[in-house]
Amino acid sequence: MTTRAELLRRLAHWGSSRGPEWFVRYSPAVVGCAAALAAPEARRNIRRSLVEVRGARSPARDAVDVLRTFSAYAGSLAESLARGSDNDGPIVPVIRGAPYIREVLSDGRGFVVGTLHSGGWDVIGKLLSGPLAREVLLVMEREPDGAARAFHDEIRERGGVRVAHVGGGDALASLPLLSHLRGGGVVAAQLDRLAPGMRARPVRLFDRDGALPEGPLLLARLAGVPLLPIFCARLGFRRYLLHIERPVRLARRATPADIDAAAQRVADAMTGFLRAHPTQWFRFS
Repeated sequence: MTTRAELLRRLAHWGSSRGPEWFVRYSPAVVGCAAALAAPEARRNIRRSLVEVRGARSPARDAVDVLRTFSAYAGSLAESLARGSDNDGPIVPVIRGAPYIREVLSDGRGFVVGTLHSGGWDVIGKLLSGPLAREVLLVMEREPDGAARAFHDEIRERGGVRVAHVGGGDALASLPLLSHLRGGGVVAAQLDRLAPGMRARPVRLFDRDGALPEGPLLLARLAGVPLLPIFCARLGFRRYLLHIERPVRLARRATPADIDAAAQRVADAMTGFLRAHPTQWFRFS
């Protein structure tokens, strides 16, 4: 039986992959606003995140920024679901920090990408597996609805990106991921998701106490490869900013203090990016 989540995903895919270009270009703004009105809890969570990132604003400004966040999400989702269809047009990247990605590519080895659940975050996989000819393994927390998850994973894989789902604990340190990295592949993982039971490192984030998952850092250390922070923002129709930070390199014998320092470097980069693009952070829960 088709679940509600799967049905909604399939309807979104149908519109994104078969609708006329004007519909694909302009409908996400309307769909995003409708979703915001229909999901009060997610709306409250987004407002809470906005205040955390950029501080308190007027109720009118908060309302506008909440709608902008939902619309950015709807646009990113539509372009993700259009992969492999006649509407799968070229992604136009605006790259900041290009020397850093050239640096890790020149190593001739794999690397870990640390990213965020923000506008176009899974565009990274398409760009790395396409123009840069790297096999990308996208690590994601397991979505509760298995049918919807499988449907979206199939679309991602058509675009050349494999998906690995993890739960809590130290799943990021698994042998398949290490083998993938040592074979020259890329593992991309979100840095803003802490699943129950997942080990974390304490950091200062947005000038307050926070935590980051330690899995991506430990995976990079075990594999002997750098962690490259890449944060994305949707700038417009099929146009995305890729903000690349300096690679984080950890020796295999890195001390806990070394790992804490690396985690804080990443947290500082996240803080700067999200303060510049607060309506691109999709923290719905």
